[in-house]
Amino acid sequence: MESKPYTQLNTYLRTRFGCRVQKITIDAGLTCPNRDGTISTGGCIYCNAMGSGNGLAKQMSIRDQLILGKKRLFRRYKAKKFLAYFQAFTNTYASLLHLKSLYDEALSVPDIVGLCIGTRPDCVSDEILDLLQAYNDKYLIWLEYGLQSIHDETLARINRGHDSQAFIDAISATNKRGLLTCAHLILGLPFETRDHVIQTAEAVAELEIDAVKIHLLYIVKNTPVEKMYRNGQYQCLYPLQYADWVCDVIERLPCKTVLQRLTGDPHPHELVAPTWALNKHASLNLIHQRLKERKTFQGRLFRK
Repeated sequence: MESKPYTQLNTYLRTRFGCRVQKITIDAGLTCPNRDGTISTGGCIYCNAMGSGNGLAKQMSIRDQLILGKKRLFRRYKAKKFLAYFQAFTNTYASLLHLKSLYDEALSVPDIVGLCIGTRPDCVSDEILDLLQAYNDKYLIWLEYGLQSIHDETLARINRGHDSQAFIDAISATNKRGLLTCAHLILGLPFETRDHVIQTAEAVAELEIDAVKIHLLYIVKNTPVEKMYRNGQYQCLYPLQYADWVCDVIERLPCKTVLQRLTGDPHPHELVAPTWALNKHASLNLIHQRLKERKTFQGRLFRK
């Protein structure tokens, strides 16, 4: 298999564990302060009522979700070890006791070697970080923070409910405890240009973040951004445009930063636009093609 000009998650995990390791996405049945009224009730403009989840928490325990996921990923990838990925909504937004019970349940499943916890930078207290640090000697613990953009005007426009300083503070507090960090970035946010994306990438590169996930802003049903799109107030990125913006981010990140994702996985029955987002294979091929055509690679434009 041809090596890629960036640091891939599979390579990082195989080096650390010596075998194929896969993430299992689970829904812990939590909520978000941007939906329960603490900050807002509408959520971010691109997020639907499922909060990127699958609704399995209403039907299945965390343990059962993981056992099902293990079987599926072993069949597909022959994976031997797994990470429990708490994805839906905000997975540090509950009492300390409840969070501990969720994390303990996940780690009690055989062959689960760590936790990946999707959360918001304004929802991680010292007590929660201390709890996660206690797992860190035995397990891989990776906190995934939704930043989306470094620009506060954009964060306000998408109803994010926090500013960029909250992200910077959360990364600093997490790094001090030796926990891994991941920043989620969305390309194509309303009124953002290529320059905005480059500035976000350069800001993230300075913060010693362990991983980055890059997402396309795609339109799903029953979201505020769907209304913007249907009213002609928002236009989706084109494939080549998105590929070039991804390359802009990659070449500005330090070589040690793990690229966990280069695009998203919209659910076909929820997607409104763009339809090309459903062809992940084509999107990745175009990104790789543009990296080659631009003769660029991860870290080429990184300046500490």
